Amino acid sequence: MTLGSLASYGTSFQIKVIACLLNDKKFLQTVHDILSDEYFDNSSHKWLIQQILKYYHEYHTTPSMEYFQVEIKKIENEILKVALVEQLRECYKSFESAEDIEYIEKEFAAFCKNQQLKNALLNSVDMLNAGDYDSIRFLIDNALKAGQDKNIGHEYEKDVESRYRHEHRMIVATPFDKFNDLLQGGLGNGDLGIVFGSPGGGKSWSLVAMGAHAVEMSFNVIHYTLELGEGYVGKRYDAYFSQISVAEVHNHRDQVEKAITNLPGKLIIKEYPPKKASISTLEAHIQKCIDADTKPDLIIIDYVDLVCIVTGK
Repeated sequence: MTLGSLASYGTSFQIKVIACLLNDKKFLQTVHDILSDEYFDNSSHKWLIQQILKYYHEYHTTPSMEYFQVEIKKIENEILKVALVEQLRECYKSFESAEDIEYIEKEFAAFCKNQQLKNALLNSVDMLNAGDYDSIRFLIDNALKAGQDKNIGHEYEKDVESRYRHEHRMIVATPFDKFNDLLQGGLGNGDLGIVFGSPGGGKSWSLVAMGAHAVEMSFNVIHYTLELGEGYVGKRYDAYFSQISVAEVHNHRDQVEKAITNLPGKLIIKEYPPKKASISTLEAHIQKCIDADTKPDLIIIDYVDLVCIVTGK
């Protein structure tokens, strides 16, 4: 059950809703056909919703900050200008720090669907009196279908704006300049990088270097090891950060602890026996890490060919 009006949810909830609409294209794509500025009482919120819908209908994605900077300058009302700048700042800030985004999006989508159904029922009263049952059925069916997931993938013609956004591809650079040149800066969101070579060629050490470099750049890393023990992999990271050989780090614990103090990113090393962990196993562990406030920016699997492949019979 949802509340009867958006005002009943409070100002903080409404700000988070707008934050989600500004930052989550999939969410905006799902609710744009049932979203209305009439749900909001605050004039600043109404203006933001109008602009979000206007931009989405033209460019099929979330509006950029540059778009709002230009549009706000066109407003003559100075009080509204100041209010919009403050509201936008609050929206972006709340999205970065919010831990209940999934709940906010689910609850608001349900609220919008119920509003659509309520409007359909109210509009069907005259049709009922006239005996126009086909129109009532059509109206109710459309209301029930509204707000369904519309993400069918990257729509090539519509999504031009999305794929040319500077922030569209978030990059985790490697410690190897030549790799970064070939990868247009590094590994981007959704990219799959495979390191391969002959036995003893340094593949596992390369993965440690990539993970450690990402941690130094404030990214969170999960390193899955399906061959080496997680304690030994941890010592390899110790060797990287302290610049002491892995054979000697156990004699220089103080230097290692000093080197790894205050690392800007988080590192989690998880060991699974060969052929015992499936993709579902890794997904469950990743979700556990997210629930523990460690959402990974880079996932390393050493060796990926030792992941159990589950096939249906």
